[in-house]
Amino acid sequence: MNKQKRIALINDITGFGRCSVTVQLPLISALKIQACPLPTAILAAHTGFPVHYMDDYTRHMKAHMDNWQALNLEFDGILTGFLGSKDQIELVLEFARRFKKENTLFVVDPVMGDGGKLYSSYNEELCLKMRQLLNVADVLTPNLTEVCQLLDIEYPDKMPTEAELLKMAQAIATKGVKQIVITGLVNETADKVYNYIYEQGKNPCMQENNRIPEEHSGTGDAFVAILTACLVREEALPKAVQKAADFVGKAMAYTNSLNVPWNYGLCFEEYLTDLK
Repeated sequence: MNKQKRIALINDITGFGRCSVTVQLPLISALKIQACPLPTAILAAHTGFPVHYMDDYTRHMKAHMDNWQALNLEFDGILTGFLGSKDQIELVLEFARRFKKENTLFVVDPVMGDGGKLYSSYNEELCLKMRQLLNVADVLTPNLTEVCQLLDIEYPDKMPTEAELLKMAQAIATKGVKQIVITGLVNETADKVYNYIYEQGKNPCMQENNRIPEEHSGTGDAFVAILTACLVREEALPKAVQKAADFVGKAMAYTNSLNVPWNYGLCFEEYLTDLK
């Protein structure tokens, strides 16, 4: 019996600033998949603004899960985003125990840092806890900073070679992760950005796009949302990465043309109807 596919989004909901669930839900919906948020926090505006209001939702997450379980809900995909505490990571592990079935795709976007540095809310203890998610993830989408943290290795001073990236991906795969995309690799001399794609049992490959240097909030959320939806639709991983990267690049170029401040986020709405 055919049914509409469904993805659980474990992430925060931000009212202004285009990030997290606010970005992911419409993109997943545009790809004809139902998106079901489980909020980790509710924010009026994200933390990239001079002032912000946040209601930590940790205390409500278990009741949220209880309700979904009482309704016998099942999910084709589960996608996690920023997790701000050990308690939230433990709740994600509990969610996996309750809702991850044999055919459920579990995608972890380990939002921990960038540019060789951890985000201010992360410390060594929280990084150690984050590594536990590798035991339940089918797909992992870290940037290079996050790979180094997850593997407890030094951040390199230049873009790694493909041989070095393969070694990193294989080390992560030993934890049980089947598909790994190391995102946002920058070759400044070539003005390109790359995503390294690794799948167990297949040849790795490097996906390439022109680099758009400006940063905007929500680009990573948009990328992983499209990627996850495509994988749930059983598209091949390289095709899913290409579709996500092309969409984000196009939206970034348009956002730059409007001179929108970085913290206002990606003006992706212009291209929602392009997603197929």
